[in-house]
Amino acid sequence: MLAAILLGFLFAIFLVFTGKFFRGKLAILSALIPAGLFAYFASFIPQISSGEIISKTYQWVPAFGVDLSFKLDGLSLLFSLMITGIGFLVFAYTASYLKGHKYLDRFYGYLSLFMAAMLGLVLSDNLISLFVFWELTSISSFFLIGFNNTNPASRKSALTALGITGFGGFSLLAGALLLGSISGTYSISEMLSMKDAIAGSEYYILAVVFIFVAAFTKSAQFPFHFWLPGAMKAPTPVSTYLHSATMVKAGIYLLMRFTPVLGDQEFWNTTLIIVGGITMVYSAVHALFRTDLKGILAYSTISALGILVFLIGLGTKYAFLAASVFIIVHALYKATLFLVTGIIDHQAGTRDVTKLAGLRKIMMPVAIAGILAAISSAGIPPTIGFLGKELTYEASMHAETLTIVIVIAIVLTKILLLWAGFVAGIKPFTGKLPEAHKDVKAPDFLMWAPAIILAVLGVLFGIFPMLIESALVKPVVSALGADASEYHLALWHGFNTVLLLSGITIAVGTLLYFFVKPSAKLENRIGKLEFISPKSILEKGTHYFNVFSAFWTNVFQNGYLRNYITTIVLFLVVLVSYIMFGSSRVVIDHTQLSQVTAYELVVAIILIAGVFYTVFTKSRLAAVAAMGVVGLAICLIFVFYSAPDLAMTQFSIDTLTVILFVLVLYRLPKYLTLSDYKMRVRDGILSAALGTVVCLLALQVLAEPTNTELGDFYAKNAYILAHGKNVVNVILVDFRGIDTFMEISVLSIAAIGVFGLLKLRLKSTDRSQ
Repeated sequence: MLAAILLGFLFAIFLVFTGKFFRGKLAILSALIPAGLFAYFASFIPQISSGEIISKTYQWVPAFGVDLSFKLDGLSLLFSLMITGIGFLVFAYTASYLKGHKYLDRFYGYLSLFMAAMLGLVLSDNLISLFVFWELTSISSFFLIGFNNTNPASRKSALTALGITGFGGFSLLAGALLLGSISGTYSISEMLSMKDAIAGSEYYILAVVFIFVAAFTKSAQFPFHFWLPGAMKAPTPVSTYLHSATMVKAGIYLLMRFTPVLGDQEFWNTTLIIVGGITMVYSAVHALFRTDLKGILAYSTISALGILVFLIGLGTKYAFLAASVFIIVHALYKATLFLVTGIIDHQAGTRDVTKLAGLRKIMMPVAIAGILAAISSAGIPPTIGFLGKELTYEASMHAETLTIVIVIAIVLTKILLLWAGFVAGIKPFTGKLPEAHKDVKAPDFLMWAPAIILAVLGVLFGIFPMLIESALVKPVVSALGADASEYHLALWHGFNTVLLLSGITIAVGTLLYFFVKPSAKLENRIGKLEFISPKSILEKGTHYFNVFSAFWTNVFQNGYLRNYITTIVLFLVVLVSYIMFGSSRVVIDHTQLSQVTAYELVVAIILIAGVFYTVFTKSRLAAVAAMGVVGLAICLIFVFYSAPDLAMTQFSIDTLTVILFVLVLYRLPKYLTLSDYKMRVRDGILSAALGTVVCLLALQVLAEPTNTELGDFYAKNAYILAHGKNVVNVILVDFRGIDTFMEISVLSIAAIGVFGLLKLRLKSTDRSQ
């Protein structure tokens, strides 16, 4: 499994050196990577359907319990097949859609990175490695969404998506660390046996909230949903891949994976039902007010994701069965509709549904794919969409509370989604062909063939549901901790309430399609409420944050070193004083203090005199000399307390500093004026306060009981593990090693930035700006 994941990363690296060969006719060869991976994962279907779970672990950071652990069960197999199967079709589609694009190889590299990251995410059985792959999907999707980087709207959409999903990634890390602290392991499989202990922990709700935020941001749940419609600025292959079967489903996967660990609790179930219910209705209503085909598909996607979250929240075996089938349903019809939309935009030059009609006369295969996908999204037999809709209704009717409300909400959502599917999949191909589109040409085979394949599969799985029942659906339900062995998928279950609701959905949705037409007027109406949308609220918050940041910068980060030092010292004094005097009184153990000797007193007087002379002298050269006296006095103190190595270091550094100061001051002009009197008084008070706090802190430390555990560890292991005879040197080397590692990292990042600037080639128009 590790090799399957690394293949995508290696192919992306391979394209860096051989990309020019994949910009022309050889571009189609890129599709062999996901095709091969699809065949690889498909080979595990017999084993997984028989109940087997395949695991593999590679040590990574064993000291912290972080391993590259991978698990292939029903849930991860379904997602792996979607990632690679739809990935294969998207790779092939891209070869025609972006034919001749000068950055086609770069696009394939981004797609490969994303595919590999998604595979790592769904196969990971370790929370930390899952987080790493989770973040890799966010980064690679940022490049994909912002692929048209010359377009400001694309760049803004990419940044928005990265910001929202990046915040979710931070939340996932917090949740992972908290769950690891509660359970003592980062292995998701091991957490299954600790479900009761995790649920009984005082940090259970906090851990669940972190997981929820991660899932809701990634799967575009209200109020984090607005990044997904904005991401439609990306090329159609990106929209197809990320928003039908992969990225937006990552949050769904996370919730499903943790349902056996964190689920079956009131807080978990209730939150998911509320958030999923609000999202599915809110987004389905919004789809009515859109005229851009991608906009309609975006909001219908958010609504479908809300349905999945809603079903996971119901937490019954019927709900898990419905969610498993609906994941397949949505991936097939939504990927088809996105591909169809891309073909229309590519050939006709517009996605405005109010300007599209009659395209069946030019692109009949595309029309067939769109109509079949629309029928599946509407849940009309014999498509698999009909199965998914009936299972969803059945799961809703088995809800424990508010059954009527839940059923009404899901039926309303399905009616609106039927309308959206018909508008996106049927309307562009029916009616009379406009004059403006009579010169539109038919697309290449590579563009319409992937859409036809997905649309036909939607019908095939509906007529023969046994093809996916034991191979895909039931293993997913088992992975969620439920038993669906007695249930069998079938188109016909007799005349019952579910069939009645299905008929009402189809009838009302069809009438809605004929009577409610997409229009700019409707879109303008919803635009008037944009000021109260989550997106607008976030943008206003961002504006006020920028205002605050400007104020903070002007006051505290204004370029004056003295202000920086004053702020740091003041903060340190206040913080340490609060800790020392706020929690308990200062205790000084006088028995720990030695008698002051005459030579110590003399040195202290010299040091204090040097400090005062440095502060009040009007000669900079005299101030430097006085600072040298202070440094030499400190050297003597080190000698008195048996630290000759520190004394020599201090002497060397202090001498060199004095010499450098003299050389610099020799070239500087004389003082014009001394600093303001009030400022000098302020600095004096602050300096005295810092000195007092540090003195009291040192005396407080002497009163604390001595803990020799750390010292004993270094004493025992300094020579054995670090091969150092001096314990102090070993400690210094340890800390210096960490410090050097961080410095190397910073310098490497800076070097990459400098290299990027050196390689930058601006146009003459850009240089003038």
